Amino acid sequence: MLVDSHCHLDFPDFAADIDGVLARAAEAGVGALQTICTRVTRFDAVRGLAEAHPQVWCSVGIHPHHVAEEPAITAEHLVRMAAHPKVIGIGETGLDFHYDNSPRPAQEASFRCHIAAARETGLPLIVHTRSADAETCRILREEAGQGAFPGVIHCFSAGRAVAETALEIGLSISFSGILTFKNADEVRAVARDVPADRLLVETDAPYLAPVPHRGRRNEPAHVRHTAARLAELKGLDEAALARATTDNFFRLFAKARPDSAGIQ
Repeated sequence: MLVDSHCHLDFPDFAADIDGVLARAAEAGVGALQTICTRVTRFDAVRGLAEAHPQVWCSVGIHPHHVAEEPAITAEHLVRMAAHPKVIGIGETGLDFHYDNSPRPAQEASFRCHIAAARETGLPLIVHTRSADAETCRILREEAGQGAFPGVIHCFSAGRAVAETALEIGLSISFSGILTFKNADEVRAVARDVPADRLLVETDAPYLAPVPHRGRRNEPAHVRHTAARLAELKGLDEAALARATTDNFFRLFAKARPDSAGIQ
């Protein structure tokens, strides 16, 4: 079995096809999914998807792109929303200086707020970082110095320093379809070196469809292509890689109960 640890089932791309998406995921051996919140104003819809499908869990948070547009929240707000039994993660949050859709100081403040909520709840922090390697490493190190928190760098595409910092403070690293892209040699080099017990796989659907689906809408079933490439890089057979990443998911996102989704 595989787990798609990060997708966006509430996005309009899936509105007319959610049953088909989940059926194709099951056919591909994807037994569990986490749909990620990017706006707290959309949290009810994200949570509703998780409530409607036993194999789907969710997170709560604000993507750095949307910090300036969303209502001001505190760690306490996130903690309250995270009390729902289907909420297993905090985020996604972090820094995106590639587009700068929100002011950088506001992104940092939101990032630290989410970290505080992850520390208080014990739920994993889901980190987005783009074109902000040094700042992401600084904040993670500073916050880890204030108290440990679990988490994952999602859709890893950063430099090696981000991976080393994440691993040093106890975080995991998740790889997406980028791992299959022709020009992703640096990402593949990092993937080879990440310990097997810190690896996750994801789609980030509807984005970043892996080869051979690149250029089309991504969906959770396609995580198998990323997992196959990761298995090749790690020198593992695909079944062993699937077992490892699934075990890692349920160990990190420990609030998710496999038995509640009929997973043995």
